Amino acid sequence: MAELSGLQIFKYLPAAKKEEHSNCKACGFPTCMSFALKLAKNEVEIEKCPYVPDELKGIFSHTMKKAQKEIVLSKKNNLKIGGEEVLFRHDKTFINPTVFCVVIDTDTPYESKLKRILDFEITRINENFKIDAVLLKGSNITFELINKIESKGITAIQELPKDLMKVDEDSFGKNIEKLTLIRRTAIKTKAEEFSNPTYVYLKSQNNLYDLCAKASYYLCKYANMIVFEDFDESMFASLLTLRQNIFTDPQKPLQIEPKVYEFNNPDENALIFLTTNFALTYFSVANELESIDRGAYLIVTPSDGMSVLTAWSAEKFTANIVSKAVKDSNLYDKVKIKRIFIPGLLSDMQNEIQEVVPDFEICISTTEACMMKDFIKKINEQDRENGLY
Repeated sequence: MAELSGLQIFKYLPAAKKEEHSNCKACGFPTCMSFALKLAKNEVEIEKCPYVPDELKGIFSHTMKKAQKEIVLSKKNNLKIGGEEVLFRHDKTFINPTVFCVVIDTDTPYESKLKRILDFEITRINENFKIDAVLLKGSNITFELINKIESKGITAIQELPKDLMKVDEDSFGKNIEKLTLIRRTAIKTKAEEFSNPTYVYLKSQNNLYDLCAKASYYLCKYANMIVFEDFDESMFASLLTLRQNIFTDPQKPLQIEPKVYEFNNPDENALIFLTTNFALTYFSVANELESIDRGAYLIVTPSDGMSVLTAWSAEKFTANIVSKAVKDSNLYDKVKIKRIFIPGLLSDMQNEIQEVVPDFEICISTTEACMMKDFIKKINEQDRENGLY
C-alpha cells in the first residue's frame, strides 16, 4: 500500500465530513487540512488529533511501517543495509547502497589478497570509495587482524546477521526473479516475511567479466549485499561507479568541486574554458580536453550541480558568478593569450560577461562537448597563423 497523501488523510478528518470538531485546532494547526498535510510528511504524530477515527489509525499505521528492515553492520563506519522503501529510485530515492563484501579465508595464504583489499580506493565525483566489508572465515582470526581491517575504515565481519536473507537459487535467472519478487512484495504489501534485506554469495570463478556482469545485475535488481570470494581492482572500480550512479538521489544532481582543473600539463600557451559544476557536463568537457594535444584549464563555477542552461535559467550562472570564478582562478599571469571560452549555449551572455571580465577576451565555444575537438583544432590553426602558438 502506498503512503497516504495529505488529501487522502483529510478525507477521514472531521472537517472533510463536516462533523463536530471541524478545524478545532486541538492538534495545534489552524485547520484539519494543514494537519493532514503535516501528517502525510510524517512531521507530526497522529495522536495530536484527538478525533482521528480508528480506521485512519489502522491504515496510517500500516502505511508508515517500513517495507524493509534496516540492519546496522557497523556503527563506527555507519554501514547499514536495507531500509529501502521504493522499487525505483525516481519514486523517491534508494537509501543504503548495496554493500560489497569480500571473503578472506584465514586458513589459506590470504595476506596478499588482504593487502590489495586494504590498499584499494577510488575517487569519483568528490567521493572516495573502498570495499565496505570483509567476511572473515577460518580458524586464524585474531584481534590484530580485525583491528588491521577496521583501521582502514573497512568493516570486519565474522558472521553475517541472521536477519539477512540469502538468495541462492540454482541459476542466475532464478536469483533475479527471487530478488525482484522479495523487493516488490515487501514494497507493495509490507509483509513481514519479505521484509528482511537480501544478499547474494558469489563463489570464485575464472571469468571475471561474467562475474562483474552478474554482480552488476544483482546490484540493479535488488541485492542489499553482495559477497565475493574473488577480488579484482578493475571489477570493483566498475561496480562502485555503477553503484554511485544508482544510489544517487535523482533530485540532487551529481556535482563536482568548483575550482580550476588542469589538462595536459598546461603552460603559457594553454587554452581556458569555463563551465558549470554539473558532473555530467564536467566529464563530457574533460574527456574532450584530455584528448587534445594542447594544455588547457577548465574553470568550473559553483552552480549547485546544474547543467549550463538550467543554471542560467535559475540564475546560478551569471556574469558576476563568472567574474568571481575567473578572479579566483588566478590564471591571468599563467597564460600568454588572455582568452576564455564560454559554453556555446550561453553565447547571448558574451557581452555581459565581457563587461565584468575586461582582462580576458570572452569567446564562444561549442554547444556540444563532442564538437570541441574539431573546434580546438581550428583554434590551434588560427593561433599558429597569427604567431600566437
